[in-house]
Amino acid sequence: MRFAICNETYPNWPFEKVCEDAAAAGYHALELAPFTLKDDPRNLTEADALRLSQVASSFGLEILGLHWLLTKPTWFHITTPDAQQRKETAHFGKHLARICAMTGGRIMVWGSPKARNLLPEWKYEDAFDRAVETVREVAEEAGKYGVVIAMEPLGRKETNFLNTAEETIRLCQAVDHPSCKLHLDVKAMSDESKSIPDIIRDSKDWFVHFHANDPNLLGPGMGEVKFEPIIAALREVDYQGYLSVEVFNYEPGPQHIARESIRYMKEVMGL
Repeated sequence: MRFAICNETYPNWPFEKVCEDAAAAGYHALELAPFTLKDDPRNLTEADALRLSQVASSFGLEILGLHWLLTKPTWFHITTPDAQQRKETAHFGKHLARICAMTGGRIMVWGSPKARNLLPEWKYEDAFDRAVETVREVAEEAGKYGVVIAMEPLGRKETNFLNTAEETIRLCQAVDHPSCKLHLDVKAMSDESKSIPDIIRDSKDWFVHFHANDPNLLGPGMGEVKFEPIIAALREVDYQGYLSVEVFNYEPGPQHIARESIRYMKEVMGL
């Protein structure tokens, strides 16, 4: 397992400085949020993506992929009955798959809770089918570039659709494409009735990426979640991907978050 950190941990920092600090802290890769790169990520170009890759590489970092895919523009949605809206969402997702590939990334974490919420008048299975159709269209394009969509279960406070790993695996099974897999996130798994190690074991054939964080919105080791059983379960299922730090409370400062998170993970892993 290797260490990564999400670039929005460093709000308003120039990308070069983000790379410099993440590398100095000991990380191997960055995970990029498109909305931090341009106000309208539809305007991201392949040249932009290549430059990001080159800058990261100059500091010895990889770009593992993208997350927070549908934050901007705000009208994208995967479960809406509005066919045109879903079409535009899929078109944007395919654009991001190409951008992801040009950065050298291979993972697109599909969270974006507001872009999948169900309205009370929608029938669940109809909305589920619409999500399957939309995600499959993006997965078919992503697969051409070696990019995998990692669907992210999120807690009930954030969304009312895809709240558990089990539910999200069912969607991946329905999409039925090798470029649609599962993503696991410690904060989100903390909202499930099952233990995090059990979720990891039960999802071992599906998950391809992992967010290290805490329900208190800070990094690993900065809250009450103990990572010893989590790391043990990841090793048990032979997870070989990244442990990617994703936080939502930036008050301690990016440098403190970056260093304390990796220090704790290395300590737990005996490194």
